[in-house]
Amino acid sequence: MTSRSAEIANNLAQVREEIARSATRANRNINEIELIVVTKTFPVSDVAILHEIGIRDFGENRDSEGAAKSLEVQGNWHFQGQIQSNKLKSITSWASYIHSLDSQEHLGKIATLCKERESDPLGIFIQVSLDGVQGRGGVAPQDLNFLADQVLATGGVRLMGLMAVAPLDIPADVAFAQLAVIHNAFSMQYPHASALSAGMSGDFESAITHGATHIRVGSSILGSRTSAL
Repeated sequence: MTSRSAEIANNLAQVREEIARSATRANRNINEIELIVVTKTFPVSDVAILHEIGIRDFGENRDSEGAAKSLEVQGNWHFQGQIQSNKLKSITSWASYIHSLDSQEHLGKIATLCKERESDPLGIFIQVSLDGVQGRGGVAPQDLNFLADQVLATGGVRLMGLMAVAPLDIPADVAFAQLAVIHNAFSMQYPHASALSAGMSGDFESAITHGATHIRVGSSILGSRTSAL
């Protein structure tokens, strides 16, 4: 094992231990929590190491990186960045999941691109805004049901649940407690779309406490960010 392989494996083991402790404290089954390793800005060689040690779910914020890396390493690729309409044709060609849908316009384009994916639908998480600030992405909580119904009426996609990012100016516990209320109400209305994508390296333990089913962790496993590819 190379020194880089050992570093990544050690970091991954520590993160998994933290996930397990958080799940125990929250009285949750650890099997309910899926780890997505965010590989943005890291080389494909790191993705290959992750694959060798058992990781199959990878997250990317940029289409260019996800498109290139997914050709090299097989797995479930998750797009979690802000959506740009001109990138959707590419994103839907390599991503198994999109975590950041917040626009009916984008859904319309996804519908056109995914109409032949009935046997392999694209997983969709609707991004909910926790602070109402325009430009950060996300649907206002009161608009979630409208967009969710539109997703359910669209062929070639599957509504997974919700995604959110804790605002920088709000403590994670406060933000994720607010998210838990939103998610609980949403899950009651859409019981087959009860996934919750929330929590990153700095706050995934809080996210687990408040019900996250998918956590997106990068730097805690791969180290400090490098320059973009």
